[in-house]
Amino acid sequence: MEFFKTNTKIDFMRQRKWAALFSSILFIFSIVSLVVNGLNLGLDFTGGLQLQMHYKQPVNFSKVRNELNKVGFPEAVVQAYGTSQDIIVKLQPKAKASRSAIIKKVTASLVGAKLQQVDYIGPEIGKTLVANGLLAIFISLIATMAYIAIRFEYRFGISSTVALIHDPVLILGIFSFFHIEFNVIALAAVLTVIGFSLNDTVVVYDRVRENFRKLRKGTSVEVLNLSVNQTLSRTIMTSGLTLVVVVALFLFGGPTLRGFSLALIIGIVIGTYSSIYVAGSLAIIMGLSKQHLMPPEKGPVDDLP
Repeated sequence: MEFFKTNTKIDFMRQRKWAALFSSILFIFSIVSLVVNGLNLGLDFTGGLQLQMHYKQPVNFSKVRNELNKVGFPEAVVQAYGTSQDIIVKLQPKAKASRSAIIKKVTASLVGAKLQQVDYIGPEIGKTLVANGLLAIFISLIATMAYIAIRFEYRFGISSTVALIHDPVLILGIFSFFHIEFNVIALAAVLTVIGFSLNDTVVVYDRVRENFRKLRKGTSVEVLNLSVNQTLSRTIMTSGLTLVVVVALFLFGGPTLRGFSLALIIGIVIGTYSSIYVAGSLAIIMGLSKQHLMPPEKGPVDDLP
């Protein structure tokens, strides 16, 4: 624990130009991948069939997925439902197969399973989910920028918003490039990352404002470096411990939670990086100085008669 008590003096801002170049390359790469490849949207967005099945004994999920893979449904999503004997099978629509043919094929492959209910999720519902998800992200970014601009300074508001746009775009770019399925659970992880990254950014900004008011000398770069170093132990502890939990979830949480945990892993790493090298550096580029964060001077008080 001695490491976390030590006052580090790492010159983070020295690498800000290289970090800006690195972030720009990754951001452009992510945008290109999203335009060219798009996202591998899950059943929540594309629509399809949802089958509720019941077994007399606890379900072996690996065996169920293997059986579905054998009959031509490698993309099928198998989830627990209620008890250990009930499952939900989600299937994307196939152009040349009717719903009844798909249902018959699935029930025949899953020996010992009894079909209890069939639901069809239309593509209209998926479009609504996409629209609502994008709206949620947009509103959260606008609200975040307004909050930080009011609490700190407008340069902080703009730079933090750029950082919060930077993080989810990079996550989506990785999902797009590697064709990882993106569903509602992964969308929830992206929104979670926005909140996590914002928390790191606010901690750094709060220390920057405090140090600007305490220190009579020192440039904006020196104050930001000092602030990042002062909050470094807190950042390592928070991000590190959260990352350990999320990695465990990725390894042992099963296929259902893999997209969620992967998005969080990427987001924690990128969010910690962006709170320093995107949000912090951009505020300096925009001309942040001590005068911008000093409290307004009080005017002269007239003597009482």
